[in-house]
Amino acid sequence: MASSQHLALFPIPKYYQLVSSTRLISFRKFITRIQLTRFNSSSALAQLSPAAQYPISEEQAVYTYRKDSAGDRFINLNASRVVESFNNLKNDPNLACSFFTQLKESGFRHNVDTYAAFIKVLCRWRFDKKLQSLLLEIVGPKESDLGFDITASFDVLSVNSGVLIWVLDMLFKEYVSVGMFDEAIDALFQLKKRGFIPCIMSCNFLMNRLIEHGKVDMALAIYGHLKMSGLNLNDYTYGILLKALCRKGNFEEARDVFREMVEVGVNSNAFTCSTYIEGLCSHKRSDSGYEALRAFRAAKWPIDTFAYIAVIRGFCSEMKLKEAVDVLFDMVNEGVAPDVYIYGALIHAYCKTRNLLLALALHKDMVSNGIKTNCVILSSILQCMCEMGMVSEAVDQFKEFRESGIFLDKVLYNIVVDALCKLGKLEEAVEMPNEMEGRQTTFRMLLNCMMK
Repeated sequence: MASSQHLALFPIPKYYQLVSSTRLISFRKFITRIQLTRFNSSSALAQLSPAAQYPISEEQAVYTYRKDSAGDRFINLNASRVVESFNNLKNDPNLACSFFTQLKESGFRHNVDTYAAFIKVLCRWRFDKKLQSLLLEIVGPKESDLGFDITASFDVLSVNSGVLIWVLDMLFKEYVSVGMFDEAIDALFQLKKRGFIPCIMSCNFLMNRLIEHGKVDMALAIYGHLKMSGLNLNDYTYGILLKALCRKGNFEEARDVFREMVEVGVNSNAFTCSTYIEGLCSHKRSDSGYEALRAFRAAKWPIDTFAYIAVIRGFCSEMKLKEAVDVLFDMVNEGVAPDVYIYGALIHAYCKTRNLLLALALHKDMVSNGIKTNCVILSSILQCMCEMGMVSEAVDQFKEFRESGIFLDKVLYNIVVDALCKLGKLEEAVEMPNEMEGRQTTFRMLLNCMMK
């Protein structure tokens, strides 16, 4: 990225004065008056016009404004005066935000100095959302429209290290959130280049997003860099490292991570344990995943419901349903309550093997334990019934679900409409509620059915 010149901050005058009639009032009083008065046809930008900001009397004013054109009121503003205005609005962030917005609307072209001055106001008041919105506006394709490289503001902001660290961290996160990983890494190195220690949570965010975008090797490279830099890594960092290694199937190296955590005094948590277990199960090594779960549990390491979900889903995907049910009984014996996701995985697996009786028994057990069913589980049950030739029973079951007040999505409606068509009950199929989600898809199914 283009380098920037080191720019000195403009001095902050102690007071501005406004001449009104025959007396001067302080800038602070002027701001107070603006805050207590409705702007009506006057905009906040007009209130902050050059005549209002500089200590000149009405006779000395050299600016004239037309009420029908806000842009003309500010045609004589330059960057240095805008910076001066932001400096004097440091104690009124809301008015500064209004000033910034209306300057843009009037056609004023902000530069690196005006952006930096406005950013300092936002940082002073910790306007996180406003700063986030501003940074989102200027990163990506729009950055080229600014007329300068956003990193050019770093030199201006570096006068206040706290502001620079905060802005770089926010900018870093925005780059990551929009998938601009090269720019994010550059922002990370900008911090180090200036002698600042990057925030470990931001680094974790980068590594995790890299993995989610399939850039596992890049995430591992970032981890190696952080480790060499002497940054204090936390349990979440190691959990993300485990995720990366498991994605690559490097389970030996993953086990070494746990040893390293013990050596550096970082305790494993439920996330690190679950991540390793899920990694094994996702590679069709659910037996090893369950073995790891029991080993962690015996060592009194924290195990949460997600670890059991990972193992049960793994066994279900491998169609080892007996083992999956054994895990269900095991977790109940350990005092861990199964949730809808565990029941859902088992019910779906039994429906897939057309073992409807066990699927229904599990569903009944789930509901009796106070766990609400959902349309995904019900879709599995109805689809299984239809595939087994129990079309009439599927329609009856659907009506029972509908009368119970359960939310039914378009998939369920499509299943029952198809079932009614197979039963030759076209009139009943047509009477399905029109307000259901995805009704156009269902009506197309009806049309196809009628044309057969």
